[in-house]
Amino acid sequence: MTSRSLSPLRPKPEGPFPPTEAMLDEQAPQGLDSDSANRLREVWKTPTGWRYWSAVNNSEVGKWYSLTAFFFMLCAGILALAMRVQLAAPDIEVMSADRYNQFFTMHGSAMMFLFAVPMFEAISIILLPGLLGARDMPFPRLSAFGYWSFLIGGVFVLGSLLFDAAPRAGWFMYPPLATEDAGPGSDIWLLGLSFIEVASIAAAVELIVGTLKCRPPGMRVNLMPLYAWYVLVVGGMILFAFPPLIAGDFLFELERSFDWPFFDPTRGGDPMLWQHLFWIFGHPEVYIIFLPSIAIAAMIVPTVAQRPIVGYSWIVLSAVGTGFLSFGLWVHHMYTTGLPTLSLGFFSAASEAVVIPTGVQLFAFLATLMAGRIRMILPMLWIAGALAIFTMGGLTGVMLALAPFDFQVHDTYFVVAHLHYTLFGGMVFPVMAGVYYYYPFIAKKTLSERLGRWAFWLIFTGFNVTFLPMHLTGLLGMPRRVYTYPEGLGWEVTNLISTVGAFVIAAGFAVFVWDLLRPKGSQPLCPRNPWKAGTLEWAHDVPEEPWGMRSIPYISTRYPLWEQPKFLDRVEEGRFYLPDAEEGLRETIVTSVIDARPILVQRVNTPTWITHIAAVFTGGAFIFPTFHLYTPAIVSGVLAVCAILYWLWTTTARPPEADMKDVGLGLRLPTYVSGPESCGWWAMWITMLGDATAFSSIVFGFFFYWTSNTAFPPPDALHAGAGAVAVAAAAFAAGWLLTIAARFTNRRGRVGAARAALAAGALSTCIGAAALIVSVLPLDPTSHVYPALMWALMVWIVAHAGVGLVMQLYCLAGSLTGKMTPRYEADIWNVSLYWHFFAVSALVACALMGPVARLL
Repeated sequence: MTSRSLSPLRPKPEGPFPPTEAMLDEQAPQGLDSDSANRLREVWKTPTGWRYWSAVNNSEVGKWYSLTAFFFMLCAGILALAMRVQLAAPDIEVMSADRYNQFFTMHGSAMMFLFAVPMFEAISIILLPGLLGARDMPFPRLSAFGYWSFLIGGVFVLGSLLFDAAPRAGWFMYPPLATEDAGPGSDIWLLGLSFIEVASIAAAVELIVGTLKCRPPGMRVNLMPLYAWYVLVVGGMILFAFPPLIAGDFLFELERSFDWPFFDPTRGGDPMLWQHLFWIFGHPEVYIIFLPSIAIAAMIVPTVAQRPIVGYSWIVLSAVGTGFLSFGLWVHHMYTTGLPTLSLGFFSAASEAVVIPTGVQLFAFLATLMAGRIRMILPMLWIAGALAIFTMGGLTGVMLALAPFDFQVHDTYFVVAHLHYTLFGGMVFPVMAGVYYYYPFIAKKTLSERLGRWAFWLIFTGFNVTFLPMHLTGLLGMPRRVYTYPEGLGWEVTNLISTVGAFVIAAGFAVFVWDLLRPKGSQPLCPRNPWKAGTLEWAHDVPEEPWGMRSIPYISTRYPLWEQPKFLDRVEEGRFYLPDAEEGLRETIVTSVIDARPILVQRVNTPTWITHIAAVFTGGAFIFPTFHLYTPAIVSGVLAVCAILYWLWTTTARPPEADMKDVGLGLRLPTYVSGPESCGWWAMWITMLGDATAFSSIVFGFFFYWTSNTAFPPPDALHAGAGAVAVAAAAFAAGWLLTIAARFTNRRGRVGAARAALAAGALSTCIGAAALIVSVLPLDPTSHVYPALMWALMVWIVAHAGVGLVMQLYCLAGSLTGKMTPRYEADIWNVSLYWHFFAVSALVACALMGPVARLL
């Protein structure tokens, strides 16, 4: 192709859609014993032996993820039992105060960061492809990378207890207690959990893109299972809630490692900034935990009632409303910090308002049960227990939302009781219901009805015996986070009762664990769809087949097993889409975001070890700085980047062997797309929304210091060099425009011009980064928070410029080697999208470091 020729025609879907009933009946059946089914089995089979651990398919990764999260929960539970033994009676010393501080810090951290959010993501990775009739998630290796990162980070953080080096400043890590801790515990918390947060965001990106782009043909957004809606809402909340905490961790670790005083009041810092950033994450976190549990209930309740859910649209709107309102409540946790009365009134009202959409969801479930014919199956028993406990937690939550009452019980055991009623009712009980409900889907066998009821009543009774008395303990004035207490304060009886109840809970979990892990080799397989549900996941194969769906169906209702005639037969006979794997590749169908029209045959990644290598080296980049080993950390970071580049180069956006593929029912689809039609573009867009939120949190810190400190910037402060900042802004803007120009010229077939633009853009990026570094060199970041913040902005932008530079060179290498052409241009589309976000961040940072700082 000459440099001036027009870009080649990009294929579009060809053929009839949607299919008619006659077409479905006329499609040649390809049963479970056909050659096409055998090819599918071969393509999708799970590796065996030691290669099993290289698997990336959702069923295996989801099992590992959920079992690991459950193990971490059990570890947190053991810590809780040890604490309850310490508090069973006054003036006893089963453990030292320091060990108790480590235990309560790790108990809260493990439950929040190692169980609650990872368990939602693990369950979703298992269930979502089945719910959507997809063969797998769009980026299986990303799911595997997230899991191995989670495992490494979790073992590192929780394992610190074995060396008496665990964090001890509380799961919220308030400064100055955390910043002045002489041991490595605070660094372990900051860097280890930041690593885990990266894994959580990776899983959230995978789940959001999977829900938006991998729905089966015909499944419009108003036909999605409610669980998929909750995945979207919670995934979006993770994207906007976790980044402020990552930004806070970034500032916190800079203070811990280099003495930059972001939270030191003696040098202009303010520990209140950490509280704001932490609770901007922390209160949405409660709903990130709660909403997935409601999603499980939303799948169980219609099955129990044997009728479609009542108020589908209202439930969706309420879930979105709950997610939105949850971001306006963070000061709920800061009533006693001296905030203005107007702020207290606003956040108190917002805390009350969030009850409304939550109530709508619960009343919709009750209406469904009342309208149907209830069967009290075991999962519904757990849901009923969850509703009872969560309602109690909600009532005490309304009390705590009132600032005058909160003043009286703040930091007492009343808050501990409220928190556990909310989290057990809103998370633990529904997850247990989900395990009993979906175990036949996952393992093709059922758990014991008798043991399940024993586990329920032990946990339900033990929970109330443990935490109900804590309301009284708190009202009597017992502060939380104390490792002992003297006699005569009236706390002895309630603490002893709570300790006894904790062991009853432990007995219930022991029954559950035995039921889950006991040998089941002689137990017969369960029937398909044992609960008689109507949603798509129960079209699974028994015995299990590795492909997920024998053929990817066309969906026209919310409950296809109830409402679409001959549905199961047509799936099993291969009468829908992609009933074969002629090329020997793993494939699924990508559809449009709103109306689920087929647009692409997505090639799905196969088992690999590169995800392990990338996770190990990424872990090293986070873990080595904990011990101030910066050279190994840099080496690990470089090797992690190399591993990820190899992964991307060898498996993503590769030119296919053919532009079109026949997927059945007369429909032909492209095998390669770029831009907004591709999953990669959406993954980049979603990731950069999270990144932009983290950067916005640092900008929030800039203006927070300005409003809270009359001497910010100090009158005699040195500013970043104006000329160097201007050069940086111009260079970054040029790099942005040149990257966009490369995309346009490449698409028009002017390959030489595109390569020149990429090379010039890379040079411009280097100039911008160098200029920004030069601009802050005269400033001493240890002297005051203002120069420290200028340095922090520089570090953030230069690090992102490095990523942008690697992306530009990656596209240039792709063009030179033929991986990226005018037809196959997904890489440059995704890189251009990154640069849109980065350029805005860079220009905002340059504005803050230049004119804005001088005008304040």
